Amino acid sequence: MTSTESRPAHVAIIGAGIAGLAAALRLSAAGHAVTVIEAQPGPGGKMRALPSAAGPVDAGPTVLTMRPVFEDLFAAAGERLQDHLTLTPLPILARHFWDDGATLDLMADRDASAANIAAAFGPRAAREFTDFAARAARLFDAFDAPMMQSPAPSQTALAMTVAARPGLIRDMAPWASLGAMLDGAFSDPHLAQLFGRYATYVGGSPYASPALLSLIAEAEARGVWAIKGGMHRLARTLEQLARDRGAAFLYATRAQRIEMRDGRAAGVTTTNGRVPADAVLFNGDPRALHRGLLGEAVTQAVPSSAVGPRSLSAWVHAFAATPSGPDLAYHTVFFGHDPRAEFDALARGQRPRDATLYICAQDRAGPARPTGPERFEIILNGAPTGPRTAARPETERDIAQCQTQVFDRLAAFGLSFDPRPGPMSLTSPEGFARLFPASTGSLYGRSPHGLTAGLKRPTARTPVPGLYLCGGGAHPGAGVPMATLSARHAADAIMADQTSPSPSRRTAMRGGISTGSAPAAHARSRSSPS
Repeated sequence: MTSTESRPAHVAIIGAGIAGLAAALRLSAAGHAVTVIEAQPGPGGKMRALPSAAGPVDAGPTVLTMRPVFEDLFAAAGERLQDHLTLTPLPILARHFWDDGATLDLMADRDASAANIAAAFGPRAAREFTDFAARAARLFDAFDAPMMQSPAPSQTALAMTVAARPGLIRDMAPWASLGAMLDGAFSDPHLAQLFGRYATYVGGSPYASPALLSLIAEAEARGVWAIKGGMHRLARTLEQLARDRGAAFLYATRAQRIEMRDGRAAGVTTTNGRVPADAVLFNGDPRALHRGLLGEAVTQAVPSSAVGPRSLSAWVHAFAATPSGPDLAYHTVFFGHDPRAEFDALARGQRPRDATLYICAQDRAGPARPTGPERFEIILNGAPTGPRTAARPETERDIAQCQTQVFDRLAAFGLSFDPRPGPMSLTSPEGFARLFPASTGSLYGRSPHGLTAGLKRPTARTPVPGLYLCGGGAHPGAGVPMATLSARHAADAIMADQTSPSPSRRTAMRGGISTGSAPAAHARSRSSPS
């Protein structure tokens, strides 16, 4: 090693969620030593899979969009996405059912979507859809670079973007919520309800989220893919590629405290020893830092405005069964009768009775319909835990009532499952709160409500030197592509702040733990945020 070179920086990553895995791959590919600390027995975080009679079933994210984000990640490691994962483009973005008998397939082909809308709701509705789609495309193109791709977006930069294209003001509708904008854009309430659901992709209500979130429609219109083997295959693949480049993974190991030395993050104390580090990357809900779960010394890393108010949680069923009834697409939505009632209940901290149900039929990515048991994930929006739920914890009766509500509602649409799933198939908001410490069960971090909510999420660099953030709770926000982008922002920040490593020292400090070893057993209640 020459005198101008220095040893590779050692980065300790807390949490093996999609962002932690993506950052581990980027950093290890760049020559840094990486140790990933995770309380769960395997990778994925919220991108988790549960066992079923038909094989592992996804119990977390189900939608892969913004494929270039993942192509860029693999390219950063000298790999090609298509060499490691089989991605199937979905011609039907989602199939939709309403209780008045209306149905609609939203297609990857925009003209086909317009034709379907014209057949279902008339030519005026099709024209309104075409106008809305063009609006969403303009917003996505305008705000991709200064917002999503930027490591630290500013209100000034966004204002300059709008100043250069004044027509964006009308597209943004800054005076309106997403729900209000959609009510004005569509004369048919079915379509306003359909596109209002996109607010839930980032954990919000369409009646409190900014109209700017309509750009999510364009992200989906640019392509939706299914991963052969399930979404959790992405997590496993990133883990293996990072291992191949020298990264070490310590599973069933809970992070207890971020160590400080000379005012900098200098390592992590875990249940199995100490991991020294030159930088610490936290891939968990930032609220865990703010609440002091990783030590009082790092509570100032995240202000309260960056972690509250909280976004939505969910009641999630994951199971295998044989369906009968309506023909399901890979993504199918059964809408509640009154969206206002659903989101009003969620705002009160209650489980909505008149609720939209989303189903992922994991084995229906191809044209052939499977025979025998299939894998399904059903999602019902839920309120995060809080003072109301703390005063009355969930009971077995609550679980049973939720199951009855979900499957009776689907039966009203003619859909049934054999066998009907039992309580073990269900993860509740309190279950998510236990899995992800300090999250309150919220699956998306800070709420997206309010025009400037996107600017309030914490960025990769924190006020604590040597401590960085990535994940759905950090900028640019929730969702698999956004979390993956956050990993790029964090890895770039770490590498910029560290001296350049020598590529020949990739495996330096492999493992990086000073005492103990990760146990084979796993305690569900002792989760590291991820």
